[in-house]
Amino acid sequence: MFKKWHGNPWAILITLSLGFFMTLLDLTIVNIAIPDLGADLDASLDQILWVVNAYTLALAVLLITGGRLGDLRGKRNLFATGVAVFTLASLACGLAQDPTQLVAFRAVQGLGAALLMPQTLSIIAEVFPAERRGVAMGIWGTVAGVSGALGPILGGALITHLGWRWIFFVNLPLGALVLVLTATIIPSGRRTVRHRLDTLGVALASTALFCLAFGLTEGQRYDWNRWIWGLFVLAGVFFAAFLLHERGQQTKEPLVPFSLFRDRNFTLINFVGVTVSFGVVGMFLPLTIYLQSVLGYSALKSGLVLLPVALGSFVTAGPAGAFADKVGGKFILMGGLLAWAGGLLWVVSVADVGSNWPSIAFPLLLTGLGVGCTFAPMTAEVMRGVPAGLAGAASGVTNALRQVGSVLAGAVVGAVLQAQLSSALTDRARESAGGLPAAYRDSFVGAFSRAEADVSAQQQAGTPRGVPQDVAERMRALGGQVFGHGFVDAMGLAVYVSAAVLLAGALACLAVRRYRGPSANPHALPMSELEEAA
Repeated sequence: MFKKWHGNPWAILITLSLGFFMTLLDLTIVNIAIPDLGADLDASLDQILWVVNAYTLALAVLLITGGRLGDLRGKRNLFATGVAVFTLASLACGLAQDPTQLVAFRAVQGLGAALLMPQTLSIIAEVFPAERRGVAMGIWGTVAGVSGALGPILGGALITHLGWRWIFFVNLPLGALVLVLTATIIPSGRRTVRHRLDTLGVALASTALFCLAFGLTEGQRYDWNRWIWGLFVLAGVFFAAFLLHERGQQTKEPLVPFSLFRDRNFTLINFVGVTVSFGVVGMFLPLTIYLQSVLGYSALKSGLVLLPVALGSFVTAGPAGAFADKVGGKFILMGGLLAWAGGLLWVVSVADVGSNWPSIAFPLLLTGLGVGCTFAPMTAEVMRGVPAGLAGAASGVTNALRQVGSVLAGAVVGAVLQAQLSSALTDRARESAGGLPAAYRDSFVGAFSRAEADVSAQQQAGTPRGVPQDVAERMRALGGQVFGHGFVDAMGLAVYVSAAVLLAGALACLAVRRYRGPSANPHALPMSELEEAA
């Protein structure tokens, strides 16, 4: 049925975008299911956090390898393998009977995502001619911008009506469709040169990324002790060894060709990609908690409140990609980052304990418009000067840096949020304790001071046992007010950090070399070489 579209660039783009959509959706869809997962699987907080982090960690560690394998073994082959692994792992996640199984299968999901994700960008760069590449990148950027915002919405609906297991089962029909489309639509590229994989480079890079990502993920939990800092030292040692090894491989087939970073734009735009990760985390992490724990919205309603982000991104992503071809992506990207940061600051300025969803709808829409103006130009500019033979490696490096940026952003924003929340709760508790009988004031304040390093514990800290019912009710009411006002105070600083990093990305755009005309790669392979039958 689909063979008539074999080799059609737009059909290829749809196929790639569907696979890409699945991987990005799973970065956010699980967050909204955390309460249900914990209750159903009787999981501890640490286990639940690893359900989220195992996917991101595997993805960040293996993306560079996945991109290089696409260059060596064929991009279509790796894309199809990644989709199959991801889909089967999704089935296993949905059938998991305990937290350990779920964490393990989430890591396998990350492996599948790491195999398929780099291939999407590099295949797009190959199959589209220069004059249409900007529009294609715009559509890819739309998927990147919208999928993350749709995660909480889709996740909330599935959890409400079907249960948490369906956030994984939903990938099964989509994965099966992508596999069918891949086999019938995407041509297999012809490789005339025998390639080799830099195995030692893979091992060194993977170990360095694992130590860095693991340390950032677990740093807050272990209070940044010497073991965490030891992991950072090991990451530096393995990274230095990787650079020394790769230096000697540059005349062969290195995992990361250093020539990529001789292009100033490639280096700068990858830095911008890391700052964008701070924007994503700073937008979804505090807001999701704020909507559910402060305003008391359900999972579904919280997801729907974030819908303006997806709508704004959908409106601007396509035109931003097309317009970037005519005037260059530099100033569009800069404008997107400024709008994104401005939207986040606007959200903080209107968010309060008594706010309602319309008050943050327009700030979120501005944020979404900025998101849409960011991903497509960023993608076009970072791949502009990359030779076709290095497209997979470049895509792997770019996506890996973004995922490491996500881990770094989660650690930084999470640490700022938690530290500020602890301080704000104690201060608010002292201010509110005057409304309680003197005998219970110290215990009320002390409960917040001793609250564990997680939101759910802090939210219940002001509700002790063994006190008269009327006093307990008053303490619960005051505790809710303390948490609400304390979290709003803490959220402000966390979002300010994210906005500041986005502004740093906007400033970096000033140094980006401006190109007019199509974001073409003069070395891109002609279509004739890609139209060999599968």
